Amino acid sequence: MNIILNVDSYKTSHFVQYPEGTTNVFSYIESRGGEYDHTLFFGLQAFVKEYLLKPICLHDIHEAEEVYQLHGVPFNKQGWVDILRKHRGYLPIRIKAVKEGTIVPTHNVLVTVENTDPEMPWLTSYIETALLRAVWYPTTVATISHSIRKVIEERLRLSADTTDGLDFKLHDFGARGVSSLESAALGGLAHLVNFKGTDNVPALMYARKYYNEHMAGYSIPAAEHSTITSWGREHEADAYANMLKQFARPGALVAVVSDSYDLFNAVENIWGGELRQQIIDSGATVVIRPDSGNPTDVVSHTAVLLDKKFGSSFNKDGYKLLNNVRIIQGDGINEQSIKDILARLQVLGYSADNVAFGMGGALLQHMNRDTQKFAMKASAAKVNGKWRDVFKDPITDFGKRSKKGRLDLFYNHMTNTYSTARETEDHVHFRMLETVYENGQLIRDQTLTEIREIAKL
Repeated sequence: MNIILNVDSYKTSHFVQYPEGTTNVFSYIESRGGEYDHTLFFGLQAFVKEYLLKPICLHDIHEAEEVYQLHGVPFNKQGWVDILRKHRGYLPIRIKAVKEGTIVPTHNVLVTVENTDPEMPWLTSYIETALLRAVWYPTTVATISHSIRKVIEERLRLSADTTDGLDFKLHDFGARGVSSLESAALGGLAHLVNFKGTDNVPALMYARKYYNEHMAGYSIPAAEHSTITSWGREHEADAYANMLKQFARPGALVAVVSDSYDLFNAVENIWGGELRQQIIDSGATVVIRPDSGNPTDVVSHTAVLLDKKFGSSFNKDGYKLLNNVRIIQGDGINEQSIKDILARLQVLGYSADNVAFGMGGALLQHMNRDTQKFAMKASAAKVNGKWRDVFKDPITDFGKRSKKGRLDLFYNHMTNTYSTARETEDHVHFRMLETVYENGQLIRDQTLTEIREIAKL
């Protein structure tokens, strides 16, 4: 995508709207609140590598000139020619950000942007459309995923002997449920900051391309309705038996959707009857997937039926762990339904380790920029050699009041707290914003491994 065209139309006329003598504009990105009181920052590096490390060329300028002329808006052709001539086509801006993986309370600065060429103050806000989109979406997905991880971890600590399987308790089923390939890849990768289970192959490829992770996530052989129903209803047991024949080996996991017809008959009479001994003898763990109905009721009833047929053992906390089988619920899954399912299982005496979850649209699609109220705002401008505060303070919505000055994010290790303040203030705390991109160069390059470790701190 031509970076000159990766923008809202009204940005093209802003180059003549700043006060005479303006040489620099400083802007920041923050979450102004929302459904969560914190955010897990992620995604900036992918944007920088994809869009800012490739210089513009004369063709890009000519294309933009034609498009904007036809579109009916001004075009700062000379400004872009100057970027090509003076900066070899690379954007003369500096982007600073907190490390990806960092969990920061809302209402704090996460990213700052400023132009480095005093003849191009218009450039800072010009990239808002692309940059803000690149940050708010993966950060919001990572935040949702992280919140669910905490929910599952809490239940595991209460009802399981170990949390070793936590990384695989929430599986990404969302690749088909998003609006674009890029959303699938970037959102799926954001989820992989917190978990390692996914069926989202584009996310794996983004991890390799942008975050130096050769293999970011894992999956297992699994059935879908077409591979079961193509055998016909009268041969449902044969379809399941074929799954065992193809994939059930000692120590292996195999997932089989089991509600194509009558889930409870399949659990009690096929899995727990006709194929029971075959499952036991295979040495594999068969993961039964209910895929319809009320998730809490269906999962709990399935657990009771499987316990009746396969038995269970008690862990050290007195909760049951099913023998030979597990459950994965992939329909109707969101943070609340996960809480409800795990609570019901615990009441019934079953460990949270009996179940995993597949999450699709609610993980990658059911959010927007206002979920965490993300915004990018100018907070300072240098005019006639002097910096001045730039801010908005609408009387109709105090929640949209913006910050003033050149800002930084500070961390107090004694109190484990973050605060946003002017970068010139004399702070004894750690400055958390680091330069990520400057004048065509990637300054900070994080691996997914590093980001995962930061998120777990």
